[in-house]
Amino acid sequence: MATNFMFKVTQVLKRNPDGSYATQAERKKVLKLVDRHLKELGYNKLELHNLGSKHLNGVIGVWMSNGLSTGTIKNRVAHLRWLLEKIDKPGVLPSSNTNLGIPKRVYVTNQDKSIKLKEEQLNLINNPYLQASFRLQAAFGLRREESMKIRLREADKGQFLKVVQTKGARPRDIPITTQQQRELLDELKSWVGAGSLIPPESLYKTQLGRYQQACIKVGIDKAHGLRHAYAQKRYLELVGFPCPAKGGPKRGELPSKLYERVKEIRTQISEELGHGREEVTAVYLGR
Repeated sequence: MATNFMFKVTQVLKRNPDGSYATQAERKKVLKLVDRHLKELGYNKLELHNLGSKHLNGVIGVWMSNGLSTGTIKNRVAHLRWLLEKIDKPGVLPSSNTNLGIPKRVYVTNQDKSIKLKEEQLNLINNPYLQASFRLQAAFGLRREESMKIRLREADKGQFLKVVQTKGARPRDIPITTQQQRELLDELKSWVGAGSLIPPESLYKTQLGRYQQACIKVGIDKAHGLRHAYAQKRYLELVGFPCPAKGGPKRGELPSKLYERVKEIRTQISEELGHGREEVTAVYLGR
């Protein structure tokens, strides 16, 4: 049986279906976890309107003591801030994560996490809509939700692909630079028409489940590595040599003038991927 705290949280969630399906599902999962931790900390009869800094500092302390990554903790805190905003208590947590004792996220790994879908893997996917989504992810670095919800006839602007249903509602333009990209778009538009890459008789939630099963079937993890491969390909195209994650020169090995140019290119790649900061590219490209 849900606690009164979680019952009230659930009401807030239902009134405010913000973000994508995946974001909403993750938010609910995190807030259920918060409810559990509050009970473990002894706050068994806490009302949502009485939620205070001591309660949330205790929950965040549990996460930090469990050795969770900085990125995971920051993502969870973002969901806490969302809840506080909805119940008109934004000042309960300080605006800076540093003041909560959460260190800055470290993006640099210099590990190559790119993947390339082989023809035999694609052939294992018998759903043409899903197969098309995977091909679009590889060709344009789309997120999985974007690759299913995109309406190609509207998105194809000739010289670029305009992606509007994005994470954080930040539309972006992805340049169409190769003949292979152009041929893929024309091929898919010829049969998908004006619709998205979700079958007309299906919901996004249903197609997402098929997508997840397809990842398991072909032996990949969420296909995020396709975005890594896209970023690395664009770096090679724009810079002229491989990124650090692919064995190319690292930041400290570049002359200052060249480094400034590379930084501009990294910012461009970050924007093509739908991120707002250059430093995020270290995840995909290394540093």
